[in-house]
Amino acid sequence: MNRTLLPIRLVFIALCAAAGWLVCYTIRDWDNFRWLAVTIGLAIGILVVLVDIMLRGFSLRGLSAITFGLGTGILISYMISRSPLLKEGDPQIIYLVQLALFVVVTYLCTVIALRGKDEFNLVIPYVRFVPHEVDVPLVVIDTSALIDGRIVRIYQTGFLSAALVVPRFVMTELQTIADSNDPKKQTRGRRGIEMLGELRKIKNIDLRIHESEVAKRQDIDAKLVFLAQSMRAKLLTTDYNLSKLAEFHGVPWLNLNQLGKAMRPELVIGEVIEVELIKAGKEEGQAIGYLDDSSMVVVNAARQHIGRIVPVEITSVLPSSSGKMVFACLIEE
Repeated sequence: MNRTLLPIRLVFIALCAAAGWLVCYTIRDWDNFRWLAVTIGLAIGILVVLVDIMLRGFSLRGLSAITFGLGTGILISYMISRSPLLKEGDPQIIYLVQLALFVVVTYLCTVIALRGKDEFNLVIPYVRFVPHEVDVPLVVIDTSALIDGRIVRIYQTGFLSAALVVPRFVMTELQTIADSNDPKKQTRGRRGIEMLGELRKIKNIDLRIHESEVAKRQDIDAKLVFLAQSMRAKLLTTDYNLSKLAEFHGVPWLNLNQLGKAMRPELVIGEVIEVELIKAGKEEGQAIGYLDDSSMVVVNAARQHIGRIVPVEITSVLPSSSGKMVFACLIEE
């Protein structure tokens, strides 16, 4: 039980018991039943606290949906009961019909509102208003982008200023992956949770947790696309299939893998770069190093410089499946 709520609940129970005692002072005939009244007040207080504990997982969003459903149901039943259909007839039958309409329609509207509480939550646009009435652009992030980790460095540089929206079911999925028995999945899940913590530490980031849930794990991709579409946000992901699903639904998406490819520097023959030589090449005298984008650099006549960072001049660039293969020659100091 929450330590903050525990004293509040105990005080409430005590007040209910005291109220039962005080009631006996207002009604003289109850003077002989004071302890019974105290017991009844105590029982009522405990019952209310138990109901409170049972509703622990009930959010303000659910309460708003119920209120909306009740209001809509009452309005519809009132309009039907006041229609010409119920103007004439046996008053008792009309009363029973009105009562049935009130109960049935109100119940149905409440259930529908609870089932669609995510849609109801989007009736009020999920934007923050700033001066000059400019809406803050939104980006919905998925699990793969959090596990990838590059989003943290992008926000740290300040190149992306959009508000980042993390759905609650994405955080739940990360926790499920982190609790997996598979060590690889555990590592990925914990990395995603760590990246979320790093995002929270960035001062100038607008990070929002969207209270949204999914009934089945298979529906996560569809729910992400739905949220981005409803909130008029972009979808940030590294998942190719999710990108195509978003594109099919007309949702703009950002793929970190494509961003990484776009940020690879264009190497020109004759350009001088610095590279760290880490191992020997296949041919005699060759040494191999790698660029920041994982492109392999083969340097001729540089084997004796392995373990050092040396300046080299590019002689040719060949595309490969892993990026680019760069051939270069050593520039003597």
